[in-house]
Amino acid sequence: MTVPLRPALPQHATPAAFALGPRLLADIGGTNARFALEVAPGQFRHIEVLACDAYPTLAHALHAYLGMAGVAAGAIRHAGLAIANPVDGDLVRMTNHHWEFSIEAMRRACGFDTLLVVNDFSALARSLPHLAAEHKRQVGAGVARPCSPLGLVGAGTGLGVSGLIPAAEGWSALRSEGGHVTFAPADETEVAILQFAWRTLGHVSAERFLSGGGIELIHRALALHAGLPAPTLRAEQIARRACAAECALCDQAIETFCGMLGTVAGNLAITLGAQGGIYIGGGIVPKLGERFERSSFRARFERKGRFSGYLAQVPTFVITAQYPAFLGVSAILSEKLG
Repeated sequence: MTVPLRPALPQHATPAAFALGPRLLADIGGTNARFALEVAPGQFRHIEVLACDAYPTLAHALHAYLGMAGVAAGAIRHAGLAIANPVDGDLVRMTNHHWEFSIEAMRRACGFDTLLVVNDFSALARSLPHLAAEHKRQVGAGVARPCSPLGLVGAGTGLGVSGLIPAAEGWSALRSEGGHVTFAPADETEVAILQFAWRTLGHVSAERFLSGGGIELIHRALALHAGLPAPTLRAEQIARRACAAECALCDQAIETFCGMLGTVAGNLAITLGAQGGIYIGGGIVPKLGERFERSSFRARFERKGRFSGYLAQVPTFVITAQYPAFLGVSAILSEKLG
């Protein structure tokens, strides 16, 4: 399968640059690892999504993918991996999964000339200027200012945060771990939810609530706060029942999640001066669809007192492209090779 995303190509991503063959790209999250072969600029083939828990190491998952794609050993010269983790030096240990590896040892074991490993949200941030109009959906008002910083936040297994800053030649992506900032409640209900989390957690970060596990934590806390029994539900069950209007408690949990995300996104917009817009990625929000659009997200995004007028001018977008991180890691790899 070939998936064209119609990107605005980075400077070095020309068809001639692929004369040495396809490039291996990957987007490694805490739950799934997504792989593809880029055979020409913006053309991704043999896309596969592998469950991380099905493989003892990333190397096992990578070799399994190459087998699925029918790629012989040594046929890939250049590879780029985006991973849900800080990348600082040669040794990578994932925060939300047990995989760890040496970049150089994996490069040699796989026979790559180049193995680039970057933070997944840095890669996703680099994809933002290349997204076509049909691969993002605006929520609320606001107009993007050209040549202004962009902000990125996304909830999935964890909470990713990054930003894109205009530079002399293109863009510079921030290596942020902003999902681990201390959570700040915005109303009395969120204070009660925070107090519930404090019973078992020494530090409650934004990620503790703005993630799949966070939705489950919010659901349990709301049930206790209201004196209601709460069956043990997974995040996807809570979201499905909320979107289908089958459960008032599930709907309140999703509404609370969306409001919290609005506060965090607004904080990021003010911190970065992101007048080019705030983008929402991750695996959770795009699946909420219309429920997210009619949630309190945008109202909470703008609710910043004296800076409400400032934020009212900043647009917010949900990323709807299926594999946007491939665009970003492709751009970074092309620049490295160029």
